[in-house]
Amino acid sequence: MLPRNAAFLKLVGSAAGALWTFPSILLSAFLVAWGAEAAQFLISQGLALAILAWLQTLPEFAIEAVIAWEAGRNPERAHLAIANLTGAIRLLLGLGWPMIYFVFAFASRRRGGQRLPRIKLEPEHSIEVMGLVPPLLYFIVVLWRQRIGAIDAVVLIGLYVVYLWILMRNPPREAESLAEAPAVSRWAYRQPGWRQKAAIGGLFAVGGGLLYVTAHPFLESMIAVAATLGISQFFLVQWVAPFLSEFPEFVSTFGWARRVTHAPMALMNIVSSNINQWTILAAMIPLLYGFSHMRYYGVWSDFTFDIAQRNELALTLLQTMLGVLLLANMEFDWMEATALFVLWVVQFTLPHLRAEVMVAYGIWAVVLVIGFVVRGQALRAPKQFWATVTKRRSAGTA
Repeated sequence: MLPRNAAFLKLVGSAAGALWTFPSILLSAFLVAWGAEAAQFLISQGLALAILAWLQTLPEFAIEAVIAWEAGRNPERAHLAIANLTGAIRLLLGLGWPMIYFVFAFASRRRGGQRLPRIKLEPEHSIEVMGLVPPLLYFIVVLWRQRIGAIDAVVLIGLYVVYLWILMRNPPREAESLAEAPAVSRWAYRQPGWRQKAAIGGLFAVGGGLLYVTAHPFLESMIAVAATLGISQFFLVQWVAPFLSEFPEFVSTFGWARRVTHAPMALMNIVSSNINQWTILAAMIPLLYGFSHMRYYGVWSDFTFDIAQRNELALTLLQTMLGVLLLANMEFDWMEATALFVLWVVQFTLPHLRAEVMVAYGIWAVVLVIGFVVRGQALRAPKQFWATVTKRRSAGTA
């Protein structure tokens, strides 16, 4: 006879919920990805990916909002807010970037291409690469001050607005490349008149709406299963919850990486998410924490970091800075993907070695900088970013 305790019943209920939430999440991921592929022919690809990243990370924002609000009432739970933020960023960069490369390389090999090809970014992708730099530099100041408050939130939001403004100035893709898009994206783009924008907007709206409706029960069911299996709360918040909330993004990016020619777009989708994590997601923490603290205690409070939180942020900051340096020449190869993945696996499976991983990130970054200086070559990302921005500005004033 099956045990009829609460934990068992919760596990069964959660498993049953996955039967409808999992396929719904998959469908929502494909819908918003198809919408983004069609939208890049009306607006810049970067802006389309920024919209897509927003929709894909809605579950993550919802989780972080709940944690930050609860932390304002109970400061002892504040470490969970940083755990979710840093876990989400490190997961996308340490697992997402390498997995995109591995899928891309495997698909390229099957099509008769090079054994270990490089993902080569396009000039317009320099906006995403360079878009990571300002929030990272600002977070060095935040980390040094050991707290983040409302003013910091305003600055981070402002940095993201500037990033979007630059993306908006980029032209859309040429319609000649529409043939490479999926059938649904081609159908939406080829609709006559107002129906075109309605079809593309409908893909975003239906996919985003389905994601919004499904995300909470999907996350609740999976997290309940993990908790029932005895997984620690910190591990749950730092790794399990971000993985589940980022699942729609993994689906769409791996689909693009498999098509080889869209591997740069897949990589930039995740970079775009990294940017809104370091800006909007990070800004949300002190705002909700401060309002919650004021509601329960009658006084506003900045979000302060203890030593463990500072270490988590420093590790995440070093990893992301390294990621920017790796993309500084607008390429991503097998060695970089493998090393990023190995270092992520080490910190995931052996958390007591995080200090060693932090040192490894730092040494790797210093070696890259020394290599750039010794070679004396201008980095492509800053050069192409400046060329792209000035070109758009010249076109706008002509």
